[in-house]
Amino acid sequence: MSGENPPHWSDVLKRRLANSQKDERSEEEMKAEETELFTKYYSEWSGGGSQDRSYKTIPRFYYRLPAEDEVLLQKLREESRAVFLQRKSRELLDNEELQNLWFLLDKHQVPPVTGEEAMISYEAYLKVGEKAGPKCKQFFTARVYGKLLHSDPYGRISIMQFFNYVMRKVWLHQTRIGLSLYDVAGQGYLRESDLENYILELIPTLPQLDGLEKSFYSFYVCTAVRKFFFFLDPLRTGKIKIQDILACSFLDDLLELRDEELSKESQESNWFSAPSALR
Repeated sequence: MSGENPPHWSDVLKRRLANSQKDERSEEEMKAEETELFTKYYSEWSGGGSQDRSYKTIPRFYYRLPAEDEVLLQKLREESRAVFLQRKSRELLDNEELQNLWFLLDKHQVPPVTGEEAMISYEAYLKVGEKAGPKCKQFFTARVYGKLLHSDPYGRISIMQFFNYVMRKVWLHQTRIGLSLYDVAGQGYLRESDLENYILELIPTLPQLDGLEKSFYSFYVCTAVRKFFFFLDPLRTGKIKIQDILACSFLDDLLELRDEELSKESQESNWFSAPSALR
């Protein structure tokens, strides 16, 4: 061990002060440098810099809803939603296109017939997809074909089952667009008042409810909405997801009343029918 004494703290401090250079810049210059550094690092952290490129690839995932006093933004949001739903509606198959699809499927059926069902092979299925048009492209995929493929020894699918699948998909999209028109908040759910408006405006399109008096409409709408909310809103949040409405069978039962030739037995078993409502 060396017997030398350690330097005194005052000597160390003097050496430090002697080695440090005195900052002779003015206060304005230091503030300018501070602002420049802040702008530089903020730009890099917020995605404007080239050092970290991940900020440029991460998309924006949150958009603030306009406040009640922001009338212009609310109107812009409503108009953009309406245009979006109209565009989605135009992408769906209409009756003429569905009829054309059925003719193409029937024309490309592949023998032998299984029972009374016409069948189609995968090769013919792809040919129909090419001729059916761009709107039908989403239905002519290997995934859809695999879903409908069962125990046919020739690896074919039923034309009727495929056409019913397409019809069901089109109906679901149409119904979702129709329900979304009543989604005032645009968040994918319906409040109690939204669903009431939907059912109230739906009643005149249901022939099986022609016997109801208009004075009874409010009671009918109230009981129908209560059934939806009792089963689909167990936490009593006051709103129901549109996806949940489409997934349950209640809407199917309600829209079944469009059938003018609905049997008496079906009406008795349908909770939303006029006989059930008048009990």
